[in-house]
Amino acid sequence: MPKISLIIPMYNVQNLLSRTLQSCTNQTFKDIEIIIIDDKSEDESLNIALEFAKKDQRIKIFKNDKNLGTFASRNLGVLRSSADFVMFLDADDFLPLRACEIAICSMKPELDLLCFDAFVHRVKTKQFYRFKKDEIFTQEQFLEFLIKQRHFCWSVWAKVFKKDLILKIFEKIDIFEKLCYGEDVLFCYIYFMFCKKIAIFKECLYYYEFNENGRYENKNKEILWQNYQDKKRSLEILKSIKNDFWEFNKKFFLILEKEIKSLEGRL
Repeated sequence: MPKISLIIPMYNVQNLLSRTLQSCTNQTFKDIEIIIIDDKSEDESLNIALEFAKKDQRIKIFKNDKNLGTFASRNLGVLRSSADFVMFLDADDFLPLRACEIAICSMKPELDLLCFDAFVHRVKTKQFYRFKKDEIFTQEQFLEFLIKQRHFCWSVWAKVFKKDLILKIFEKIDIFEKLCYGEDVLFCYIYFMFCKKIAIFKECLYYYEFNENGRYENKNKEILWQNYQDKKRSLEILKSIKNDFWEFNKKFFLILEKEIKSLEGRL
């Protein structure tokens, strides 16, 4: 059984997919599986993935019968995974070659989640979270840490999750909720509910590629509208989930509401 499952939802990424998959197959830590969920791609993405799969038996490709969105595709990837630990990778991003090696060496038995820094590329490549040092937090300490961050650690990338805890998330929500924006926040928020110990590391374990179709860059009104609707829906779900994070929720929901209001102003 592989130690780590790399889960990649895929939709129309033919221009960058080869780099992504090359970064996975070339990992220094070899005991991995690479799960690709094709969400009804309409370009050459699936053919590119199939060519890679012919050369590497660790690659497993699953095809959605219809377009389900990023959230549901990732969740289906988890259900089809066989490792105890899960890392998510967007199909237009890539991993440094020692990412899985560093991840597996850092995952101590008492830790429920690992959060690494990431490189982001727009004009220049820079560190995203800018963690100052390696730290281990209790759940309460981590929530306090989140509120103080300029960039919340809400992305599912640059993290190592435990599969058994992800399956607990699936008991709380509809895993087929069709979301392409704001889904990371929903997923991570519920996952944090089940964590006792969380570690952050200043080492960068991920390369995030800004692109013209991304949520930060795109000015297309249709995509902006989907972004707005998805984030509103994510917030509705978050507010419906009962938990003990009352003080955190007040601050956190206010931040999300401001982000949604900002999107509304761009429509």
